[in-house]
Amino acid sequence: MHHGNSIRLLAGNSHPELAQSVAERLGVSLTPCTPKKFSNNEINVKIAESVREEDVFIIQSGCRDVNDNLMELLILISACKTASARRITAVIPCFPYARMDKKDKSRAPITAKLVANMLAVAGCDHVITMDLHASQIQGFFDIPVDNLFSEPLMISYIKTRIDGWKDSIIVSPDAGGAKRVTAIADKLGVEFALIHKKRDGKSEDAPERMELLVGDVRDKIAILVDDMIDTGHTLELAARTLKDKGAKTIHALISHGLFAEADMASLQNLPLEHIVVTNTIPQKQHKVQCPNIITIDISSTIAESIRRTHNGESISLLFGEWADGRGLDIVI
Repeated sequence: MHHGNSIRLLAGNSHPELAQSVAERLGVSLTPCTPKKFSNNEINVKIAESVREEDVFIIQSGCRDVNDNLMELLILISACKTASARRITAVIPCFPYARMDKKDKSRAPITAKLVANMLAVAGCDHVITMDLHASQIQGFFDIPVDNLFSEPLMISYIKTRIDGWKDSIIVSPDAGGAKRVTAIADKLGVEFALIHKKRDGKSEDAPERMELLVGDVRDKIAILVDDMIDTGHTLELAARTLKDKGAKTIHALISHGLFAEADMASLQNLPLEHIVVTNTIPQKQHKVQCPNIITIDISSTIAESIRRTHNGESISLLFGEWADGRGLDIVI
């Protein structure tokens, strides 16, 4: 049966829970799609229904087996392109290789640009992502890119879940996050602080320490804000530094909880009230190892961006009255 320009939602293997939640919020069913591996680890996909002249959205996050998930996404895009889809949008909550966005040393690859080229060559017409590690990644594409923000959800969490937030201070654990924390601090009407990480010595093996460059955290509720946690080393140093500087309580709010190399037991024992992350990456296994983790659901933001894209409406309104008027969803 020909549907004609309706939303077709496909999902790879990276985050089926998020894809199902987005589908439920949109009131559509996930198009049956089976990505699988051959014995030699080559990836094949089978799309069970027609996508001809449809508006296709493929949800695939850059997590777990990043390279397999990226290849899976590229093959799904190519399959939809050759099946005559009208438009193909890659919905990538956590963009893979986002940290490799510049040539910071001799002969270093700019892999984020390579990923952008691969998506375009595969046949992608539009990209929706969230909290890019560096905003300039949008400039790597010659197709439209919508970079969604978890900032309204973070602000909502602070206002509804942190008692005494008006006496808080928003802290960035590195200089790169200064713009992020000042924006949140301005919207909350509170102060901000900046921590700088440095080595005690010139060798790469020299021990690291942190010092507070800007702000006074003594007797205040310190709220650490960052875009990504991987090893957890920066978070650990920052939490202990804030405790030593006299912070009353410490909370951590982080967009992408990778926890790829993190010692979850050590994170559980940090002087933190909670580690708050979004579900751009599956967190069920991490929460078992570290019960201190709280997960904010981003499926409503993703679903609304898909609906607005399909209907040709403005995405920027997602961060105005729409964001202010909706509640906060916590993943149990």
